[in-house]
Amino acid sequence: MLATVLHSPGNIICEEVSEPKIEKPTDAIIKLSASCVCGSDLWPYRGLQPVNAPQHMGHEYCGVVVEVGSEVKTVGPGQFVVGSFVISDNTCPHCRYGFQSSCEHREFMTGAQAPFARIPLADGTLVATETMPSDDLIPSLLAASDVLGTGWYAADAARVKPGCTAVVVGDGAVGLMGVLSAKQLGAERIIAMSRHKARQELALEYGATDIVTERGDAGVAKVKELTGGVGADSVLECVGTQESMMQAINSARPGGSIGYVGVPHGVELDGQMLFFQQKNLLGGPAPVRRFLPHLIDLIMARKINPGKVFDLEVPFTDVAEGYRAMDERRAIKALLRV
Repeated sequence: MLATVLHSPGNIICEEVSEPKIEKPTDAIIKLSASCVCGSDLWPYRGLQPVNAPQHMGHEYCGVVVEVGSEVKTVGPGQFVVGSFVISDNTCPHCRYGFQSSCEHREFMTGAQAPFARIPLADGTLVATETMPSDDLIPSLLAASDVLGTGWYAADAARVKPGCTAVVVGDGAVGLMGVLSAKQLGAERIIAMSRHKARQELALEYGATDIVTERGDAGVAKVKELTGGVGADSVLECVGTQESMMQAINSARPGGSIGYVGVPHGVELDGQMLFFQQKNLLGGPAPVRRFLPHLIDLIMARKINPGKVFDLEVPFTDVAEGYRAMDERRAIKALLRV
């Protein structure tokens, strides 16, 4: 089959690879209904993470089960499933506490930019829909696998509550999903920090009440101005740079909470600064599996439409264009039709 392989920074190729097979009795094989490019895929693509050997790309997925191992009990052939980008058994102490992304048997999904994929620990990782979804729901269900689940975790970690004021730092796909999530969790005011008109418009559609175009200290000052000098109750950090992290921390009020889900690159925090800020910090890879049943219900009932974050659709064989478009910020998120 054809699959996406990153050979070196900027060198992404759709090439022939072996089809996945059942390797362990806890595996499942799914036929993907669609795939996509994630913002985190751009880190190795840009050379900001090492590429020491060819990498099979893709960790967001949904589709139909075609085969399961002998120990798989909760899903079977013919079912439509969505899974987390973090593989988990969903039974270890960390999973039971709601942090499946720190599972004792954690793996990170790879190889999902392809027609078929092997899903380890299928019982703990996959969630089946009650019925076969219509084609127009596929993008939204695909988003639940990572970008929506990560945005939801950012809001959850930032302790978004009904009536609160939330700030979202980052207008990429995760940031936009953070806006949607903050709205669903009841935030009364949602300040989206964005400089790009198309992304601002989608943020407003998802529930943002204010747009701040300034960044860094100027962005913090604008947030303070909008909140009467107090700062936000909840801040969602969805980028992962030093500037975005400090912007998030400084935008929160004392006692406020920052949920950080942008993979950190070059971020360093001063202990004394944190000590006197008196703010809550929680983040890391999102435990998407915790939220999947609820997110799938919302999507299947058409109460949310996260699939609108895909503003570019390309054939799977044109995956290199999807990467280029996102790298050049011509697209928020590229959907790959398999």
